[in-house]
Amino acid sequence: MAAAAVLGMTGPVLAQDYPNKVIKLVVPYPPGGATDVIGRVMAQKLSVALGQQVVVDNRAGAAGSIGAAAVAAAPADGYTLLMGAMTSHSISAALNPKVATFDMDKSFAPVAIVGTVPLVFVVNPSIKANTLAEFIALAKSRPTPLSFASAGNGSPQHLAGEMFQRAAGVQMLHVPYKGSGPAMTDLMGGQVDSMIETAPAAQSHIKAGKLRAIAAASAQRIATLPEVPTATEAGLKGFEVSSMFGIAAPAGTPAAIVTRLNDALKSILTLPDVKESLLAQGVIATYSTPQEAAVALRNESAKWTKVIRDGNIKPD
Repeated sequence: MAAAAVLGMTGPVLAQDYPNKVIKLVVPYPPGGATDVIGRVMAQKLSVALGQQVVVDNRAGAAGSIGAAAVAAAPADGYTLLMGAMTSHSISAALNPKVATFDMDKSFAPVAIVGTVPLVFVVNPSIKANTLAEFIALAKSRPTPLSFASAGNGSPQHLAGEMFQRAAGVQMLHVPYKGSGPAMTDLMGGQVDSMIETAPAAQSHIKAGKLRAIAAASAQRIATLPEVPTATEAGLKGFEVSSMFGIAAPAGTPAAIVTRLNDALKSILTLPDVKESLLAQGVIATYSTPQEAAVALRNESAKWTKVIRDGNIKPD
């Protein structure tokens, strides 16, 4: 009974002593991208909130899978955390399990969702469709399919396009690029017809008249593009796609440590300077409990697994 009592106190004891050394926040992408920017904001604020240094460790490679796999294999003690692009990780795990050697549901203990990036449906201005309904009607009426660009095979933009085709009952031609930059260049140049892209990447071109926004793929209208209706408002009910970012620990991390981290993030994500720093990158600060984060990740994995299976999408 004495041993059981000691074991029962392990979680609280760890939480009281945690953290007593440097915490490593693994960003599985190179410096400078959205995940890295979010991670550096979180690391700086967590260092203050926890009274212990939190350092960013960039471990890029295999579309984020190398860094995520490293965290999944790390000791479950709260000192190695993942700053994850959870949408991309969910897609990678479903699309290429030989490379993504982790399971989004079993390999991690979700701490919190910290931000989302909305996507927006854009077309070249030459396309004779001012609304999503008109675009769908145009796609159905043409003898040759309209095209949609993406940042690459298996990217969130690609799978959003696949999901759109099934939701709208249309067939389109996927044109993959090596990144969003060249895809957007060709979209503005008229080499491709459409794209579902992140709002931060598209909004300056929309406001300059180089692209036309016909629907937001998010649940709510995008604050920086308030005149653009959501897909649901435009008649495509239930079509919601956004990129989700969150912090996770290795599976088996004591619940008391996860709670300690989550409590710190809850306070951090209400700070005006944090909200402004994230919004400057097009990220909407979003707090969730660990339980809500777990549900969100399960739903994200299930959604993209279905899209990949239904579309018979294969890795490059």
